[in-house]
Amino acid sequence: MTVKQATFGAVIVGDELLSGKRLDGHFDFLVNALAQRGGQLSWLRMVGDDIATQAQTYRETLASGATVFSFGGIGATPDDLSRQAAAEAFDRELAYHPDGLKILQARFGEDFTQRRHQLINFPTQSKLIPNPVNQVPGFSLLNHHFVPGFPNMAHPMVEWVLDTHYADVFRAPPKIERRLLVTGVWESDLIPVMEKILAEHDRVKVSCLPQSKGVAQAELGIKAEQKYVDLAYQQLCELLDEAKFVYLPID
Repeated sequence: MTVKQATFGAVIVGDELLSGKRLDGHFDFLVNALAQRGGQLSWLRMVGDDIATQAQTYRETLASGATVFSFGGIGATPDDLSRQAAAEAFDRELAYHPDGLKILQARFGEDFTQRRHQLINFPTQSKLIPNPVNQVPGFSLLNHHFVPGFPNMAHPMVEWVLDTHYADVFRAPPKIERRLLVTGVWESDLIPVMEKILAEHDRVKVSCLPQSKGVAQAELGIKAEQKYVDLAYQQLCELLDEAKFVYLPID
C-alpha cells in the first residue's frame, strides 16, 4: 500500500451518536494513537446511518487524498450500511471476500449463517483488516480503512493498520510542542506576534487558545520538529518581552 501523504481523517458512523443516545468512543483513541507515532488527526466527520449521506461523505473524503479511518456500520444488521456506501462511493461491486469466507467458516462452523455471510460482503479489491477479538475482519479500500463501531475491536485493528501500512509515514522526526500562558492580554493582542513567527518560520505551526469567561489570557503554542521549534520559541519569547507581555512556560 503506497503512502502519498501523512494526512489522516476519520468518519464515525451512527444515528445513536447524532441523537446523543451514545457517546463517541473513538476520537480520543485515534488522536492518541496517531500522536504516539508522531502523527496528527486533520479532521473528523460524524454521519448517521443513511446510505446516501455516507456515500457522499466517502466520495468527498476520497477526493481529499487523506488516509481515512471509518468506524461503525459494518455489522450484519439492516442499519449497517458502510459497506454498501463505500461500494457506491468507490464505484465497486459488493462480493464475498474469499479469505474472509475462510476466516468466518473456521470461526463459526455450522453456525455460519447467511446473515453472517454479509459480514464479509465487501467492495471488490478490498483487503482484510484482522480482528483480534472475534476474528470478523474489517476491510481496507485504497486509502480508506473500515472497522467496527465497538472500540475493543476497532482500536487494535486501527493500530494494526497504522503499524502495518503506514510505518514509513512515522519515520520522519517527531514534532514537539512548546507552550506559553500569556496573561493580561486578549487573543487579538497576540496576532502580530503570531504573524511574525509564521512569516519567519515556515516549518512551524502556531496555535492560540484564549481563556473563556472574559479572562484576559491565552495559551500560545509552537509546534514543529525539534530543530525548528527551538528557534521559533526563542523568537516568540523575545517578541513577548519586547511587547512587555507577561508569560509563563507550560510544561
